[in-house]
Amino acid sequence: MDRAVHLTASVLLSYPDERLAEALPLLTETVGTLPAGEPARRLRAFLDHAAATPQQDLAEHYVATFDLKRRCCPYLTYYTYGDTRKRGMALLRFKHAFREAGFEPAEGELPDHLAVVCELSARGGTAQASRLLREHRPGLDLLLRALESERSPYAHVVAAVLATLPPATARERAAAAKLAAEGPPAEEVGLPPYPVNGSGPEAGPTPPFPTDGGSR
Repeated sequence: MDRAVHLTASVLLSYPDERLAEALPLLTETVGTLPAGEPARRLRAFLDHAAATPQQDLAEHYVATFDLKRRCCPYLTYYTYGDTRKRGMALLRFKHAFREAGFEPAEGELPDHLAVVCELSARGGTAQASRLLREHRPGLDLLLRALESERSPYAHVVAAVLATLPPATARERAAAAKLAAEGPPAEEVGLPPYPVNGSGPEAGPTPPFPTDGGSR
């Protein structure tokens, strides 16, 4: 079941161009085979929204959410390491997980993008992808909270992915609370921010995440 959920999420969390419209019937069929529960309910809610929304509107919302709101960053290592040199080392762990599963990340995309990690699972590296998702559970929890505060339908997709993981531990809940209060680490003095291609945070020091539902 996890692989089917991650397959669907990997498509839905990618930029919604015309390929999404073409994939909607197959994705709807895939979700229809899932057992009743949180992942199926959440994915079905987003699919219903996507089917009823013009592609241009979906694309504009995607950019406004993931490109222009730092707190809705889809890159998992950003939450733990911000734009610091340590993030580069963390990204290597993602690349190693892909190679362990026999794959290479798509050229031009960082391997810690949530859609890319879900794609790894969909392509057969479910164990490696699930490990990475568990390791970055606090960031995922914070992303979900931010999307919900924005009333974004993408919250359904992130919630579906989170529902494939074990319940959060007390330590993970504490880490998410600390991250919400303090935000990711600020840029290290004298070091350029780690490059991010496509969606994601703009360069520069990162103040704490807002906790009042505001956006950046």
